[in-house]
Amino acid sequence: MGKQIVWIAGGSGLVGKHLASFLNKRQYDVYILSRSQSDVVDGVRTIQWDTDALTINTDILPHHIINLAGAGIADKRWSAQRKNLLVSSRVNSTRTLLKYLQDKKHKVTSYLGASAVGFYGHRHDELLTEESSLGTEFMSECCVLWEQASLDMTSVAGRMCIFRIGIVLSTLGGALPKMLMTKAMRIFSYFGDGRQYYPWIHIRDLTRFIVFCLENENTQGIYNTVAPQQITNQSMMKEIMAHNGWRGLLLSAPSFVLKIVLGEMSAVVLNSNRTDTRKITDSGFVFEYTQVGYAVKNLLYTRM
Repeated sequence: MGKQIVWIAGGSGLVGKHLASFLNKRQYDVYILSRSQSDVVDGVRTIQWDTDALTINTDILPHHIINLAGAGIADKRWSAQRKNLLVSSRVNSTRTLLKYLQDKKHKVTSYLGASAVGFYGHRHDELLTEESSLGTEFMSECCVLWEQASLDMTSVAGRMCIFRIGIVLSTLGGALPKMLMTKAMRIFSYFGDGRQYYPWIHIRDLTRFIVFCLENENTQGIYNTVAPQQITNQSMMKEIMAHNGWRGLLLSAPSFVLKIVLGEMSAVVLNSNRTDTRKITDSGFVFEYTQVGYAVKNLLYTRM
């Protein structure tokens, strides 16, 4: 049996790059979908696509598709134009994949799509399972449209998984460098009252779980893709400081200041999602990083 062909949409992003390098190249031929015409990006072959025109420029048919595409949630303040882009970049990427497979009359073995715990909105200390109700905020609206687009892929995929991802911890981008940006001054911060639950995941565990779902036929449906530790923002920072032997001031960034500076986007740091992960652990997947302090210490050591 030959290699399986895997497409990664969003392969130039933080998680996509890590995933593309992590996949076993003796088992998979990996392609990332890119707007550029480059043949190779970071050692991985590319396929050009245009999600505005809903076109993919190739005759290479995939066995599996992993869709991580979408503009960065916290990269820019949420103007009306930015919010439209956050939705359209996710929905149109999926529609482009659907149209391509329909036009080619081709069905993939598995489709793995991203979503986010923002689906639930601000829920205080409520324990959130994959069956919990939709929130009422912009991110909830964005996530449900994102997931609905993925569900449309069931007609062209033998199996589907959707990952509701939390805060992805990595030193190469995302939230962690911003969380530690004042470390050199021995100043650390939490947001608001710090009692909001922060669902997080080490980038290696996220990548490992995506590959686990790729390779296990029994995985399907929606997964809260976060570490099993349920921890508040303030406790998270205390644990990170303790595990790394850091001393300094731990201060609150007041909610009203964050709302003035970030506007509606302040929900990204002020919302609380106490997220249940029993569906992942029941699947047989074993996390390598279950304590945030240890996870951050590992990331700083490995520069991952």
